[in-house]
Amino acid sequence: MDKDWEDRVTAAWATFDDYPEEEAPAFRAVIDALVAELPEGHPAGPFEQACAWDSTGHSDKAVPLYREALARGLDGYKGRRAKIQLSSSLRNIGQPEEGVKLLTPELDGPSDELDDAVRAALALCLSSLGRDREGLSLVLGALAPHLPRYQRSMGNYARALVDPRD
Repeated sequence: MDKDWEDRVTAAWATFDDYPEEEAPAFRAVIDALVAELPEGHPAGPFEQACAWDSTGHSDKAVPLYREALARGLDGYKGRRAKIQLSSSLRNIGQPEEGVKLLTPELDGPSDELDDAVRAALALCLSSLGRDREGLSLVLGALAPHLPRYQRSMGNYARALVDPRD
């Protein structure tokens, strides 16, 4: 996979909003054509196809493709994106507990710009399981550093939601 291919994938995704809902198959065909250029077995292929299915309202078709991408060794930034998106899709198809299992280890992983997305997706999975306090704690904890004031108190409130000692 080279920079030209990545640039063309980025360009394709930049046109996503130009496709009305009834033209979702045409958008997926654009992604499929780009994926067809990859060497057989490349993990980016099923990842991009999963994203296309997911973004066009088909979490059920995206889940096995995300799993395939991860099984093929998709890692790094895109691997983390795949875990976030897979967790969200699992929640959408009624399997939030799998989403929690997939994302919980990400809380202790290397930090990057996806940290808040991990917490948001995990919070949704937790909420779907009736664990709203834990989910709210994650969301408040993610939000606190972005606030112009009250960072410390919001962080404390986030911890108090799940730690009875606070």
